[in-house]
Amino acid sequence: MELGGALTIFLAICLSCLVLLSAWRRMHKGGKLPPGPTPLPFLGNLLQVSTSETFKSFLAVSSGVAFANGERWRQLRRFSLTTLRNFGMGKRSIEERIQEEGQYLLEEFRKTKGLPFDPTFFLSRTVSNVISSVVFGSRFDYEDKTFLSLLRMINESFIEMSTPWAQLYDMYSSVMQYLPGRHNRIYYLIEDLKKFVAEKVKANEATLDPNSPRDFIDCYLIQREKEKANPSSEFNIKNLILTTLNLFFAGTETVSTTLRYGFLLLLKHPDVQERVHQEIDQVIGPNRLPASEDRMRMPFTDAVIHEIQRLTDIVPLGLPHTVIRDTQFRGYTLPKGTDVFPLLGSVLRDPEYFSQPEKFNPGHFLDEKGRFKKNEAFVPFSSGKRICLGEAMARMELFLYFTTTLQHFSLKSLVAPEDIDISPKVSGFGNIPPTYELCLVPR
Repeated sequence: MELGGALTIFLAICLSCLVLLSAWRRMHKGGKLPPGPTPLPFLGNLLQVSTSETFKSFLAVSSGVAFANGERWRQLRRFSLTTLRNFGMGKRSIEERIQEEGQYLLEEFRKTKGLPFDPTFFLSRTVSNVISSVVFGSRFDYEDKTFLSLLRMINESFIEMSTPWAQLYDMYSSVMQYLPGRHNRIYYLIEDLKKFVAEKVKANEATLDPNSPRDFIDCYLIQREKEKANPSSEFNIKNLILTTLNLFFAGTETVSTTLRYGFLLLLKHPDVQERVHQEIDQVIGPNRLPASEDRMRMPFTDAVIHEIQRLTDIVPLGLPHTVIRDTQFRGYTLPKGTDVFPLLGSVLRDPEYFSQPEKFNPGHFLDEKGRFKKNEAFVPFSSGKRICLGEAMARMELFLYFTTTLQHFSLKSLVAPEDIDISPKVSGFGNIPPTYELCLVPR
């Protein structure tokens, strides 16, 4: 038999098995599920998901994939929160790391000499170095080839995650990884990132001093040794690699993407940028380093950053999770094992809480006297027990990077503000800002 014929038969068998498996799962799932279109075997509701507007599609059909849950999630989250706090999350030390990286960023910005450039990797390098100093114990040189390769893989992975192929891969990864197609790209990207983290883990194991932990990896290895006699411990090398990669990936891509989208919005709204400049001049001045405590005296800047996060909605689907027991929700029954998306974007653009949900309006976070006001529908970091591990760090980074940059530069667009298109170039798991260039003019 020719190779092509054998491959065709193999694919047909695999597809048939998946169809039967999907149908069986559907028949035995039970429960009174919320309304929605009937899923097809194997494909589910994939054909009803738009490739360019995945969030809107999921808002209509409620499909999803699973992340870690149960005891593993509890153990690893508790440990990660404690360790990150010990390394300065929300404390002076992490602020100093961000301030230091902010100065490196300014040096890189000055090298552009006012000429047009794409800010993507300028921002990802500086943001990534903050989380790198926590999880790996040191920062990278901006020209380090390995570092640049990692950032490209992270950037491409975030884009690939927003394609329907990624959803299909997540649902049937045990089979899909062996089948040809675009879905394999995300698999290989993640595997390469895992290999890098694994090498870092091996290096730390070889030089570990239990009395002097250098970074997140060291702390994890020490905890693993403490729990080696505990049969229910989740502290193994596999979980260390995945948890470290989670922190590194999320700590790099989400903040840098928000900054990149934020710069674009300020280019489109120069009046808003000018008001931020005025507030910076009034509160911080031209020379002093911006500090997190300045936020309390800068309500307009604070409102602008909140509105950037709200409108850009970087992770509109939120992180998917699995129901760990039969759950009653608004008269419906979600059987154990059901995968759900929280759809954060539906809250961030709720007209009940935001008067102009589709427009950029910092006034959504200001009262009639110009004071900053909180809004309970502002949930870009999710909420409850599943709230983002790095919320405190991300909030500090966004404020310090925005103010540090605008303290020294004015952002200039290459086109008229009214011609700037802020529509995401890809919208799925993440909202990816369009590629653009800008000029930085020293103030």
